[in-house]
Amino acid sequence: MHIQNIEELPPMPGDASPNDDARSLSLVFGGPLYQLFLRSRLARPPLELLHRRIIALVLITWLPLAVLALIEGNAMGGVDVPFFKHLAVHVRFLISLPLLIMAEIIVHQRVMSVVAQFSSRHLIAPEVQSRFDAAIASAVKLRNSVVAELVLLILASTVGSSIWKQLALGRGSWYGGHGAPNTLAGYWYVFVSLPVLRFILLRWGFRLLIWYRFLWSVSRLPLRLNALHPDHAGGLGFLGRSPFAFMPVFLAQTCILSGVIADHIWQDGAKLPQFKLDIVAVLLLQVLLGYFPLLFFTFQLARSRRIGLREYGVVAMNYVTAFRQKWITLTTEEKEPLLGTSDIQSLADLTNSFEVVQEMNLLPFSNKSVVRLAIILVLPILPLFLTMIPLSEIIDRPLKMAL
Repeated sequence: MHIQNIEELPPMPGDASPNDDARSLSLVFGGPLYQLFLRSRLARPPLELLHRRIIALVLITWLPLAVLALIEGNAMGGVDVPFFKHLAVHVRFLISLPLLIMAEIIVHQRVMSVVAQFSSRHLIAPEVQSRFDAAIASAVKLRNSVVAELVLLILASTVGSSIWKQLALGRGSWYGGHGAPNTLAGYWYVFVSLPVLRFILLRWGFRLLIWYRFLWSVSRLPLRLNALHPDHAGGLGFLGRSPFAFMPVFLAQTCILSGVIADHIWQDGAKLPQFKLDIVAVLLLQVLLGYFPLLFFTFQLARSRRIGLREYGVVAMNYVTAFRQKWITLTTEEKEPLLGTSDIQSLADLTNSFEVVQEMNLLPFSNKSVVRLAIILVLPILPLFLTMIPLSEIIDRPLKMAL
């Protein structure tokens, strides 16, 4: 069902969403939160009015904290950690939360493009097209689940709080805690702001699980891979770009980590090397979350490579046997003139084709793409190195070397 006018009543959860059809999959459309955005005029199909959603969530999560902290006198002083000196809270609600909302557009566009390429590249045989369509329909049904988002909301409001307590500073702050009574700002922080952020993070985690489930279902289909494809992945090379669709989601979590570490350095006198294991663990986890579902296609790629080596090995043997018989074993009188013949070039082309099959990867992504994603995700951590090396020294050293 397509919604042509913003005044029309949006579909209820579980109904077809804008641009949904049997051959497309959006991880963003559908679900109670998306319907809430439509009904509250914070979104217009498909994903317009992004600025409204960002502003609304900032007004709900960050602004009340600032106002209440100002009223209670904890905004700039009065406690060990005033509100405006608590870097992590600003990173969470002014950087990470907007990133999670902006991710909707990128994930929607890139995931739709990836799913469409299975059909446009003719990787889905006609006899299994119905199973491919069923995998899409199943993913859409799960994406639209009201029960799933209710469970996520309960988890965000209860279980998640124990995890976030581990990130708290060990000193009295604007929100109370550590022996001090909770402030009004602290109650809003605990019962509104953090649950909203946790819910959106959990919702993205659920979307990732839907994506994993869909790719697992597709990887079980007999795909029509071609070992000669120049992407060295049998035609599945486009999957190697899919982790970058979720890059804003991963980046938001790296920003949260960076903010927490910065606070411990700034407020508690910690040193950056103390957090090296945390940084490495989070970066590895984000990269693994992006590329893990692509491992599902390893067996099909290995099978395609074996078949390719066998088939093109036979073709190569037949050609080189005929080539040898024509140009090597025949007597000089029987040979055709070598000058001007295309046989030599054909032999070279055959060799290049066979090398493509031999070099076919067992994974639909390259090491370079993994490194690129890791470099992007480490960017929020780089400013923390300024706590170890003064900015003036960073600027002076290259200048001295250049002069």
